[in-house]
Amino acid sequence: MPSRQKKFQFFPFLICLLIALSAGAIGGLFTSQSVDTWYKTINKPSFTPPDAVFGPVWSTLFIMMGIASYLVWRRRKKVFGYSWAVVVYVLQLILNVMWSFLFFYQQQLGLAVVEVGVFLLTIIINAFIFYRISKVAGLLFIPYILWVGFASYLTYSIFILN
Repeated sequence: MPSRQKKFQFFPFLICLLIALSAGAIGGLFTSQSVDTWYKTINKPSFTPPDAVFGPVWSTLFIMMGIASYLVWRRRKKVFGYSWAVVVYVLQLILNVMWSFLFFYQQQLGLAVVEVGVFLLTIIINAFIFYRISKVAGLLFIPYILWVGFASYLTYSIFILN
C-alpha cells in the first residue's frame, strides 16, 4: 500500500517562513546602520557584487531556509534527531545575525572573518542533518552554502584590504 502524502499545512509553513525571514530582518537592521556610510568607504575586492544584489539573494535564501525547515517539521514525528535539527537550525540563524552585527554594526572585520567560518561550518552541518530528514530540505541549503562560502571569501578579502 503506497504511503499517504501529508497535507500541506499553511500556518506551520507561514511560521517557518516568518522565523527565517525574521532572522534576515534582524540582520538587515544591523546592516542598514552602516551600509550607506561606513561600508561605502572601505576597500573592497573587484569581485564584490553590486549592493543591489544582496537584498534579493538574501531574501531568496531566507525563503528557502523557511521552506526547508517546514519540510523537516513535517517529518518531526517520523525521524530520530528532530530536536538536534532544530538546535542546529536555530544556531545557524543566530550566527547569520551575528555576522551582520559584527561586520556591519560593530565593524569588527577580524571577528567577522572568524565568525563567518564557524557560521559556514554550521550551515553545512545543518544541511547534512536536514538532508537525513528530508532530501529536499537538505538540497535547499546548497545555494545558502555556496553564497555564504562566497561571503566568507569576500569577508576575508575585505579584512585583508582594510
